[in-house]
Amino acid sequence: MGEKKSFKFLIEGGKATAGPPIGPSLGPLGVNLPMVVARINELTGDYAGMRVPVEVVVDVETKEFEVKVGIPTTSALIVKEL
Repeated sequence: MGEKKSFKFLIEGGKATAGPPIGPSLGPLGVNLPMVVARINELTGDYAGMRVPVEVVVDVETKEFEVKVGIPTTSALIVKEL
């Protein structure tokens, strides 16, 4: 099992891009950025219009990644309900 690096981002639901902050953080590791971005957008699409905490864990050797999505901030959830 290779070394793992974890990155945390606050992303607008369904609107992640390969630009900052994701691209500059993950690009140097050689990870497939379009796949990471697509997975983040797939997992956060239900939170459109809200900022969602996302963690990307990358295996530095194999370039495999895992995306974990947190819960949007309470204020974002309240605004959505209004």
